[in-house]
Amino acid sequence: MKLSFHFLFSFSILFSFSYGSDWPNWRGTNRDGLSKETGLLQEWQIGGPPKRWTTDQAGLGYSGFSISNGSLFTLGAFGKEEQLLAFNANTGEKLWSLPVGELLTNSWGDGPRMTPSVADGKVYALGGKGSLLCADVKSGKRIWQVHLVKDLGGKVPGWGYTESVLIDHDRVICTPGGKRGTIAALDAKTGNLLWRSTEFTDEAQYSSPIAITHKGKRQYIQLVMKNLVGIEANSGKLLWKSPWSGRTAVIPTPIHDDGHVFITTGYGVGCKLVNIETGDAKDVYENKFMKNHHGGVIKHKDFLYGYSDGYGWVCLNFKKGELQWNEKKALGKGAIAYADNRFYCLSEREGNIVLIEANPVGWKARGEFTITPQTKRRSTRGKIWTHPVISNGKLYLRDQELLHCYDISR
Repeated sequence: MKLSFHFLFSFSILFSFSYGSDWPNWRGTNRDGLSKETGLLQEWQIGGPPKRWTTDQAGLGYSGFSISNGSLFTLGAFGKEEQLLAFNANTGEKLWSLPVGELLTNSWGDGPRMTPSVADGKVYALGGKGSLLCADVKSGKRIWQVHLVKDLGGKVPGWGYTESVLIDHDRVICTPGGKRGTIAALDAKTGNLLWRSTEFTDEAQYSSPIAITHKGKRQYIQLVMKNLVGIEANSGKLLWKSPWSGRTAVIPTPIHDDGHVFITTGYGVGCKLVNIETGDAKDVYENKFMKNHHGGVIKHKDFLYGYSDGYGWVCLNFKKGELQWNEKKALGKGAIAYADNRFYCLSEREGNIVLIEANPVGWKARGEFTITPQTKRRSTRGKIWTHPVISNGKLYLRDQELLHCYDISR
């Protein structure tokens, strides 16, 4: 059978310029905030991209989204209960809900904070007070449930458990904290305990762990108040530790590349880069150019991007720590996501989202809009803290019970 030149050309264009992907856990597939999507709008018209749907069925809280096989998963509070929720990612229809645990109450806003994780037909979710469960993605049926405090001896942090548990090689990696071991590995199929990090017993904070393979060996990296650590994946053994000067709350996820780990903390602390090439942890630099509170930092090519308290939106050289540019006036403090050579920068106060070029030269906006409608149920101290998510040509945003989906495909 012969195919026309026009058909082949069109087919090649489609696959050269349009590629969608799921977003199965916190900060995407690799927990780095980078989507591999292509074929997305490079500029927005006035008013922003077209909205696909809005639902008001998500409950209260700041939980983020995971998206897999056409379903969106998040958590929300309803009355005195937190629930794991599944929606149709294309229409916003609620598919099912499952009770997770009792309500986390907090003056900054009640309800869950973490992002569910999806793997092998299962979804894993952690409630604000420490109830961790595994459910079937299609039916919402509970498979197992473990409590980080009652079963694992942890202690609920002041703002609740917020980490998004890591699913890796049939293990669930979580951070109950405490004298039994800060980090725990559970069997992903049964919830049975596999190991604890008995050499590392700090209290839990708010950061989420990442998995890396370094010199052929798998390890988990986690940041707490006073330490950054590497933990051997198979045993829970402490591989290396680097001291940190965290204050009040330590939230952003560590970033790893090429044998180097970057961390940052708000409350005036700053950032540092650690070299783990030799198996030990050696500081490369430490400065205050990046003081990221909780909106996240993304490494794109050789540079880091995110919001820094005092500096505004910042671009930093990853290996050297040098400030490339900063922008204070264009947009207030907020969260960041990346796809197709663009950053999506969200203002936590106003709900404005700005599309900017991903470059180390300066802030170059390519469109802006404001989330509408916004909730009337948010705590007076709360803001729009849920991070943006890009998946399969769509942008997902949340303001408490309101979920919004926008079409950003070309």
